[in-house]
Amino acid sequence: MKICIKRKIKPFLFFVFINVILLVFGVFTHFFEEDFKKFHYPYEGNIEEFIYKLKQNETPEVLPINYYNFKFNIKPKNKCENIKNLRLVFIIKSSPENVHNREAIRISWGFERRFSDVEIRRVFLLGLQGSNIVQNNINKEAKDYNDIVQGNFTDSYYNNTLKTMLGFTWAIHSCSNSRFYMFVDDDYYVSTKNVLRFIKYPTQYPTYLKNPTKNFNKALHQRRINQLDLDLNENVRLYTGYAFESSPLRHYTSKWYVSLEEYPYNKWPPYVTAGAYVLSREALMDMYYASFYTKHFRFDDIYVALLAFKAKIEPFHCEEFCFHKKTYYRKNYEFVVASHGYSDSKEMVTVWTDQKSLGFA
Repeated sequence: MKICIKRKIKPFLFFVFINVILLVFGVFTHFFEEDFKKFHYPYEGNIEEFIYKLKQNETPEVLPINYYNFKFNIKPKNKCENIKNLRLVFIIKSSPENVHNREAIRISWGFERRFSDVEIRRVFLLGLQGSNIVQNNINKEAKDYNDIVQGNFTDSYYNNTLKTMLGFTWAIHSCSNSRFYMFVDDDYYVSTKNVLRFIKYPTQYPTYLKNPTKNFNKALHQRRINQLDLDLNENVRLYTGYAFESSPLRHYTSKWYVSLEEYPYNKWPPYVTAGAYVLSREALMDMYYASFYTKHFRFDDIYVALLAFKAKIEPFHCEEFCFHKKTYYRKNYEFVVASHGYSDSKEMVTVWTDQKSLGFA
C-alpha cells in the first residue's frame, strides 16, 4: 500500500515542480498576452494633432494625461544661450557617485571645445542620492563646470525614465536651439568625431567614408568627401542608435519582469537601446509633447519607444552604436560611434586618447 502511494506521489510532485518552474519563468503568462497588432496604450487615440497644437502653444481638445512637473535641484546657467549653430548636445545619464566617470568624460569625448568649428555642449543628468557628502561634491561640480542637471527624485534604476524625461524637459526649455541631442550613459566610450560624421549622413554611414578601391583616385575620393556638404533637413525626425524588436520578459525573478497588467502585449514597439541614442531637434520636440499623452513606463528605452511610436517616428538602426562592449584593437574602432562597457573611467580615457591619435575620435 505504502509503495503504491509513493509511486503516485512522485509523479504528482514532479508535475507540481514542473508547473512551478513554468510559472516562475512566465511560460503560462505568454498564453494570455495580446497580439501587438491590437496595440493601444493610454492615451488611446491619435495624438499627432495634439502634439502640433502644443508646439504652437495652443490648447488641444483633449487635456494631457501625464505631466512631468520636475523641480530642478540644480541646472546650468546660460548653457545654450546666444550660441549660433549649436550642433550637438551630449545629455549624459550619470549616477551621483560616479564622479570619476564624469571627470573622464569632461576631458575626453565630452570636452566642449573638441572642435573649434563645431559648437558642442554637455550636461549630466542626476537624481538624488541621499548622502550629504555626495551632494556636497555634486554642488561643487555644478559650480566648477556648470554642467549638472539634477532632478528632485531618487536616483535609481527604475527611475531612469524620470531621468530621461528630466533631460527632455531641460533640453526643450533651456537648450532647444541644438540640431541634435545624444542621450548616453556615463559608462560608454563615444567618438565625438564619428557622432558628427554620422549625423551628417546617417543612411550611408560609414560607407561614404571608407577608402576607395586601389584603382580609384584617393585624392579625388577625399575631395568628394569634403564636398559632401550634405545635411539633414531641419524638419527631419531622427531617432537612431542600436535598434531592437523584442518581447517583454515574463520571468518573475528578472530585473526586467513586466506583468500583463503593466503591459499586456506580446511585443514591444521597435526601440533603440537607452544607453546611447541620437535625436534630432524635431524628434525630441515631438516625443516630448507625446509624453503628455503617454502613460509613464518604468523602463526608459521602452518609454522613449512608446513616445516615438505614438508620434509615428520610426527608429533608425546603426551597427556602430555598440550595445555590448566591442572588442578593442585600434582599427576596430575606426567608425564606432559609441560602445558600452566602459565603467572603468581610466580605460575609457586610454581608449579615447588612442583613437584620437589615430584621427578616429
